[in-house]
Amino acid sequence: MALDNNEDLTVYRVVVNHEEQYSILPDYKENPLGWGDAGKTGSKEECLIYIKETWTDVRPLDLRKIMEMAEHEHDEPKHDEQEHDEQDMDEQDMDEQDLDEQDLDEHDHNP
Repeated sequence: MALDNNEDLTVYRVVVNHEEQYSILPDYKENPLGWGDAGKTGSKEECLIYIKETWTDVRPLDLRKIMEMAEHEHDEPKHDEQEHDEQDMDEQDMDEQDLDEQDLDEHDHNP
């Protein structure tokens, strides 16, 4: 059986950076600065399949964290907003109480 001249016999390694972004490089090469081994070696196709299955959210880690924080801020009212809402309710209760007292005063003064 003759080897196909275009067949890639290189063993590849999956690497990952601090932003949880993946790539491959030939196993004999050193990792670029900021990249570490992801724990997978094999043919180019095997490594790319591993990346496709593993790297399901291609946004950089920093962006995912920012977006997650923004979602939580949107879901939870801020402490200041809660205090403001409580003050509004207290003022509304006081206004209603004043109106009730005025109604009583007017009723007492009318024959």
